[in-house]
Amino acid sequence: MSSSTRLINSSHVLLAGSSDWLQRITELFDRHTSTTIRTTKTISDALEIVHTAPIDCVISAYELEESTGIHLLRSLREDTSSLPIILCTDSGSEEIASEAIGAGATDYIKLPDEVDVADLFTRIEQNLRSTRRTKTQQDRARQFDAIFHDTQTATWILDSTGSIVRINQTAQEMFDEPVKTLIGESFWTLPWWAQSDGLQADIHQIITTAVNGQLGDAVITCSPDHGKSRILDLSARPVRNEREEIVSIVVEGVDITDRVTLERDLRRSEELHRVTLNNMTDTILITDEEGEYTYVCPNVHFIFGYTSDEIRDLGSIDDLLGENLFDRKELASEGVLKNIECTATDKAGYEHTLLVNVREVSIQDGTLLYSCRDVTKRKQREEALATLQETARDFLYAGTHQEIAQHTVDDTPGVLNLDASGVYLFDDNHNELIPSAYSTAMERLNGPLPTIHANGDGLISYSFVQDEPLFFSDVHTGTRLKNQATDIRSAAYIPLGSHGVFFVGSATVGAFDEITRELVDLLAATAEAALDRVTRESRLRKQERELQQQNDQLTTLNRINETIREIDQALVQAETREGIEHTVCELLTADDRFDFAWIGTIDSPTETVQPRAWAGTEQGYLDSLAFSVEASQGDPTGRTAATREMTMITNVADGLREEDWRKSALSRDYLSILSIPLEYDGLSYGVLAVYAGQRDAFDELSRDVLVELGKTIASAISTIEQKNALLTTSVTQAEFSINDPVFILSWLARKADCTISYRGGVQQIDDGCYVFLTIENGSIDTVEQVAAESVAIETTQRINTDATGGVLRLQLTQPFLALELANHGAILQSATVEPNMATLVMDIPDSGHLRQIDHFLRETFADVKLRSKQTVDHPSQTDLRSQILEQLTDRQLEVIQTAYYSGFFESPRESTGEEVAATLGISPAAFYQHARIVQYKLFTTLFDSAGVTAAALRVES
Repeated sequence: MSSSTRLINSSHVLLAGSSDWLQRITELFDRHTSTTIRTTKTISDALEIVHTAPIDCVISAYELEESTGIHLLRSLREDTSSLPIILCTDSGSEEIASEAIGAGATDYIKLPDEVDVADLFTRIEQNLRSTRRTKTQQDRARQFDAIFHDTQTATWILDSTGSIVRINQTAQEMFDEPVKTLIGESFWTLPWWAQSDGLQADIHQIITTAVNGQLGDAVITCSPDHGKSRILDLSARPVRNEREEIVSIVVEGVDITDRVTLERDLRRSEELHRVTLNNMTDTILITDEEGEYTYVCPNVHFIFGYTSDEIRDLGSIDDLLGENLFDRKELASEGVLKNIECTATDKAGYEHTLLVNVREVSIQDGTLLYSCRDVTKRKQREEALATLQETARDFLYAGTHQEIAQHTVDDTPGVLNLDASGVYLFDDNHNELIPSAYSTAMERLNGPLPTIHANGDGLISYSFVQDEPLFFSDVHTGTRLKNQATDIRSAAYIPLGSHGVFFVGSATVGAFDEITRELVDLLAATAEAALDRVTRESRLRKQERELQQQNDQLTTLNRINETIREIDQALVQAETREGIEHTVCELLTADDRFDFAWIGTIDSPTETVQPRAWAGTEQGYLDSLAFSVEASQGDPTGRTAATREMTMITNVADGLREEDWRKSALSRDYLSILSIPLEYDGLSYGVLAVYAGQRDAFDELSRDVLVELGKTIASAISTIEQKNALLTTSVTQAEFSINDPVFILSWLARKADCTISYRGGVQQIDDGCYVFLTIENGSIDTVEQVAAESVAIETTQRINTDATGGVLRLQLTQPFLALELANHGAILQSATVEPNMATLVMDIPDSGHLRQIDHFLRETFADVKLRSKQTVDHPSQTDLRSQILEQLTDRQLEVIQTAYYSGFFESPRESTGEEVAATLGISPAAFYQHARIVQYKLFTTLFDSAGVTAAALRVES
């Protein structure tokens, strides 16, 4: 960001508060801007600084010494309403935000842990710019109120140094000088006062008096058009802001040349001339009792456009001002009636609003004197301001940007006396200006209003992007006019901040005079303020909704987590599958969010889901339906069983006539259903179905948690069944054939053209596993060469060799098939792998698991056949084997397995201890020590020789 182009760099900022983050903010200002920074920790110091120093913005923390930022905010707002005050906090709440906005904060910023510099300075920049714009509009409004637009008064607006800022139409006509050459010049240096040094000094003194805060006035004589002298009643008065600072000077000059001349003449004249002189600013008419004119003031044309003779030719005064203007008896009683309001039509056909004073006189033949003052413009301005006040009140009750846009268009005729208007609102999602409200006259003159891309191309887009008001006496002279066919001639485009553009038009050229322009600005400023308010309130409402949603989600999460914790504890303690299933259903329905839950498994012969456990308000639902395993229709439980994917019904009543099961569910007040597959490591353990008594009961969080719960339940069931498989003595022994090179041993046998046998001997390690294989009818060298080509085989090591093969230990990068089968409760007893076929023999704890194992193998390999199965009894050796393995370290197990497969324990020995040690890369002494320790642990476990202790073993070793 370029600091030279940012408003913040030229600003004076006060940082108030005792929070730690203020130091970080100060450092950010010093690092990224050239802003003048002042800091304080107390309210009293902050108020003193604001009152004595040029402060453009106050940034307050919520925490101040012995007080809060809210108190500082309220104290400052007692003195000023325009100073931007931003409340910042790094641990705020919606309550603080609402209180801050209610107390008059310009903005509220909740600082993150890592302050986004660009965002912070952008927010401050926006507040400074908005305040500057508001202040400018207020100053213009004050100037507008100060300027008395009277055709008899020349008015100049000066800045606080006396330089000309603006000149009204009367001054332009009175002093024939191009306006552009005068703007910026000191008032007393103008050529009109150059005829003498004394006159310039008098003018300078008048302006100096006003600059010093007092009214300056004088009657002067000047020659603006070189020859014809004029006498001006010149006055200068200061205009102050809310801090009583002088912001501009209003200079008014009334041409009293004629009045002074008449005054000289009328001093020697009769009462008629004295009365006329005293009422010179008005049009004076005198009539007799019948309303016939006895005197018509020469300035009558200023109001009515007629000459004195033309006025007389019109008839009586009733023809000019209307009949029954006043009550003659009341006039006789009071002597004078003041400020009678009436309307009159001038020579051009325009209607004027007049204030008429009527008094009884006796001057020549006249008995009634009428003093007429034209208040048309003042009346129009009053009516416009009254309508604008009504508009502002309407805005207070508007809740949306669209309502404000429509109010603006509806009230435009009353404020501006123009019918063609429209409001474009900015859509920041699509970077477009959309015509949100427009009058019938606008559509008639301009045609349908199109949506406009906010790229600065075209008058409306340019005004919005550049934040620049545009006024045209004839819009067809503008270079950016897109609609050349429009009947709009005079046009104004006023940006409404970041909200859009206010568009006003007329079919007449030059429809925007000074007053109309001021009123357009006031109406646009009022609309912009209302749009800002709605935006702030909308943002606060959105934050409140988000907070409420977060609270609801947190409450739901807490309830779900509590249920899941209870289920997890129950799963850990469960010893049977039935116990797991019943506990899960009971705990799920203990939460009043769910009415009914059940778990079922697929019955292969009938292809239905059969209930195993349930809890809650079942009400005979499980007996009322046959839960067919179908992917397209039926109860969600059957769909999940068929697809093995989650199925959710958000509203059971939908499709009530198409599916019969919905009637059965709806009659039991089940309005939403979620069914989840119970799967672990590729095996299905059934389906969990949960039913709720309200629609859309399962939000995204609930779905995710319940899906994970399904996996946890399946894992727990798998663990229980693996444990049961190890403890049971009766198993199903199955023989499978596989012809698929995906099986690493099949690939190895085919590539090396040999027979590979596995008879047990697999050890899992952190980065894979070790497996011992017997190589027959082939070259062990060839096997090693082939194994080196596979990314699935990390290393190979010879354990034993002979003429036709030997024993190899392979380090695999992926789990070996025996380990994956063990996870599913099956024990791989042997594997004989030939180049074209692999035969697997495994023990499966019960026949129900056989189908799962068959499914697992068919999903893993392409060509799988079940060749035989039989029930066999094995003596239970699991406890003894487990006890032995638990006592061995990984290294001890590796040493004894290597010795076993090397033939060390054969008689005669096929490998010596030294040869085994060399294979393992250890010394013979270390090998014998490991072997003796393993033998000791084996015999201790086998014979339970409690007299031999570990200490004795260490001594013996």
